[in-house]
Amino acid sequence: MNFGPGVEHLFAYGTLQLPQVQLDTFGRVLDGEDDSLPGYRREWVEIDDDRVTRVSGMDAHPILRRTDDPRDRVFGRVLALTPEELDAADEYEVSVYRRVAVELSSGLRAWVYVGH
Repeated sequence: MNFGPGVEHLFAYGTLQLPQVQLDTFGRVLDGEDDSLPGYRREWVEIDDDRVTRVSGMDAHPILRRTDDPRDRVFGRVLALTPEELDAADEYEVSVYRRVAVELSSGLRAWVYVGH
């Protein structure tokens, strides 16, 4: 995985891991590495954006809520993105999400989409 300059790391735990979503959002399928995020739990939220539900094939998507409980942990994959691809991910995510910087279990700093 690329850790060089100009690379953004995104922790994907839901639909951004799906090949069809990556192809539609980034124009390619991304490599990734398994990791986890402590202190968060995964819940579900209804999505009312027709484009997003069409691409993902799902009308409910996972969303993270911060608990600060070290026993809570969400598993996913770290994706290496260009800054432009990170902008595309921002466009894919609907308004119930916000992007925040976190430290993953591996020690890597990455972006992740969480609930407001």
